[in-house]
Amino acid sequence: MRQFTINLHPQPEGGYTVLVPALPEVVTEGETREQALANAREAIELVIEQYRAEGWDIPDDVATEVDRLTVAA
Repeated sequence: MRQFTINLHPQPEGGYTVLVPALPEVVTEGETREQALANAREAIELVIEQYRAEGWDIPDDVATEVDRLTVAA
């Protein structure tokens, strides 16, 4: 079993986009949070399957840091 940090981004029009910092190939979305998470799980499993097929090492999880910057707009 592996665990990966995901970034779940609510979209203005509804739904969520999911990114996985350790696996940049994974970009998915869903109409609901639950659907986005299920789609992310499936996408992660497919990418890991591809890594194994290519003989590549599966990357370790990447912890992310969230901060805020103020800029002139």
